[in-house]
Amino acid sequence: MKQVIIIGAGPAGLMAAEVIQAAGHQVHIYDAMPSACRKFLLAGIGGMNITHSEPFEDFITRYYEKSQWLEPSIKAFNADTLRQWIHDLGIETFVGTSGRVFPEKMKAAPLLRNWLKRLKDAGVEFHMRHKLIELDGLNATFNYEGLDKTKSADAILLAMGGASWPKLGSDGKWASVLSRQGVDITPLESTNCGFYSRWSEHLQTNLAGAPLKGVSFTMALPNGQTMTQKGECIVTRDGMEGSLIYAFSKYLRDAINLRGEGHLSINLLPDLTHEQLEQKLSNTKPKESLAKYLKRTIKLDSIKSALLYETYKKEDFDTPVKLARCLQAIPVSFYKTKPIDEVISTAGGVSQTSVNQYFMIKRLPGVFCAGEMLDWEAPTGGYLLTACFATGRRAGEGVCRLFAE
Repeated sequence: MKQVIIIGAGPAGLMAAEVIQAAGHQVHIYDAMPSACRKFLLAGIGGMNITHSEPFEDFITRYYEKSQWLEPSIKAFNADTLRQWIHDLGIETFVGTSGRVFPEKMKAAPLLRNWLKRLKDAGVEFHMRHKLIELDGLNATFNYEGLDKTKSADAILLAMGGASWPKLGSDGKWASVLSRQGVDITPLESTNCGFYSRWSEHLQTNLAGAPLKGVSFTMALPNGQTMTQKGECIVTRDGMEGSLIYAFSKYLRDAINLRGEGHLSINLLPDLTHEQLEQKLSNTKPKESLAKYLKRTIKLDSIKSALLYETYKKEDFDTPVKLARCLQAIPVSFYKTKPIDEVISTAGGVSQTSVNQYFMIKRLPGVFCAGEMLDWEAPTGGYLLTACFATGRRAGEGVCRLFAE
């Protein structure tokens, strides 16, 4: 029986533990926090979105340029396989109207409780409040209650997450540990995040925090195509937050890194064609203010009106034709992402070239990586968790293959 250390008690680490323990090896899980899966549990408070039901050929594209790299892992443990795995834990799942998949009651706690029991019953041992401070080959040094202690194993699997939610354990400090070992680390950056913009004093003072609903964003992508998505977000004092802006985060961040700014266009009334909007705007009344006119004819609320005035002057929309064009093409610029400790997830991590097909670090034989420590990213919607489960499983299989050689 081989001894395996897994560092990180999140979904990727627990999935790897399940695979390795089932193969007959002894697994010890170490984590800096007092309990397992704290980020997983927090994400489940508002409704645990576990995966997505869309066809695999669409699903895999959500990992952008890393789709081909992750495909073997996710194909082997895809959304259907993940759902069956959850069912085997005694938890039913259902597909929401958006195609997202949720466990029954939409909570993470029952799933995690059943999973931890199964792991412990199988013999997996947990060592909490152990913070990794150094890695030397197959020797890991932890700080535990102010004391340093080193543990050795036949293999080590790292699954410590990215750098978002540092209070829950994912602080990204492992990057310096691996960098000292010569491992190539792509810098960690914010993704699924809000962005900073430069609003007028009027908007900052009077409308910060207003919800922007029933709109669509359009952005030109580097490949020459355009991305359009409908949804909602929040206009904050210094920018935007919320699901719709998160969907564009990779492309906006990349544009900011390249040019210093990222741009997109907002259609304030995407449910109307240009012709339909023109027709509605032709119904005017004498001496009616523009604000009342817009509220009466197209139900334009205060935040949408403010965004119109952020960009255009009155002479830019002094006819129904011009006004319709402006309302459906509000240009907005962003100059910086929100900081990592305020975002849902991070991009960057252990580079693809640093690991083999089972995520073993080439410079550190016997040391594997999984989950958000690897250099990939995905939008929200269940894609993040699916890849964490799938890469954890793949890395666990890699450990077992190593022992079989």
